[in-house]
Amino acid sequence: MSIDSTWLRCPNCVSDLSEVSDRVYGCANGHRFDRSKHGFLTLLPPRAPRTVGDDRRMLAARAQLLDGGAFAPISDAVIAAAGTASPTGQAARALRIADLGCGTGYYSARLAAALPGTDVLLADRSPDAVRMALRAMPGATGVVLDIWRPLPIRDATADVILDVFAPRNPAEFARILRPGGRLVVVVPSAAHLGELRERGMILDIPPEKAATVTEQLAPTGLARAAARRVEYSIETDATHRALLAGMGPSAHHESARAASEDGTGVRSVTVSVDVLEFRHTDA
Repeated sequence: MSIDSTWLRCPNCVSDLSEVSDRVYGCANGHRFDRSKHGFLTLLPPRAPRTVGDDRRMLAARAQLLDGGAFAPISDAVIAAAGTASPTGQAARALRIADLGCGTGYYSARLAAALPGTDVLLADRSPDAVRMALRAMPGATGVVLDIWRPLPIRDATADVILDVFAPRNPAEFARILRPGGRLVVVVPSAAHLGELRERGMILDIPPEKAATVTEQLAPTGLARAAARRVEYSIETDATHRALLAGMGPSAHHESARAASEDGTGVRSVTVSVDVLEFRHTDA
C-alpha cells in the first residue's frame, strides 16, 4: 500500500504534503504525519472532535450485506453516473475518484473495476473503515479525515467525488472538484427500508432529502445534472433485517435492539434511493 501525496494538503496549514522519508509525509512548514502500518494517513485538523465514525460491528454488518449483493443495483447506478465524467486538463491521464465517507470501499471498488486505471482516494472518519476499504483496494490512497471540517485535499484534484449515504460538505466538495467534474450523491428516499421503520427497527428519514441536497449544493456551483430513483424489493429473514439495521446510524440507537429481537420469517423490504449527479459549473 502506498500514498499518492498529489491528493493531499496539510490539515494544519493547507500547504501541499509530500513524502519526506520512509512512511513519513509532511509539508514545508514542518508538520509531519506517519503512515500507519495499515497503509493510511490520519489527517485531522487541530482540535478535531473526538468522533470515530462507524465502528467495526457496523462495518462488518455492512460488508456482509453488500457482499451479498443487496445493494448491487445502487452501485450499478453509481457506476453509470460516475462514468459520465472524463479527465480534464492533461490528456490521457487517469480518472481521479475521491470516495468521501468510503465505509467498506464497496462502491469505489466496483467503480474502479468498471473503469480500470483510475486513481482512487478512500477517505472516512473511521480508521476501521479506511483500513477495510484499503483491503478491498490496496492500490488506493487511504486517509482518515473529518468531512465536516476543511478537507486535507488539494484544490481541483478530483474528477469524481462519491458521497454514498455519507455527510456532505458543499463548499469543500466544490473546492476539491475540478471544473466540469462530477459529484455523485446517494440519499435514501422516504420509502427506503420503510417496512423496518414501521416496526421501529431503524430511524426516520427526513423528507425530500434529494431536494434538500440539491438546494445545499447549488450555491457552491454544483448544479444537479441528473437524478435517478433506484427502487426494488429484497426478500429478508431476521438475520438480513438485523444487518440492515446494524449497518447504519440506527446501530447507535435503541431501534437496533428491535431488529435483533425480530424473530419473524421472510419479509419483503423496499430499497429506495435517489442517485444524484452534480456537475461543477465553473468549467
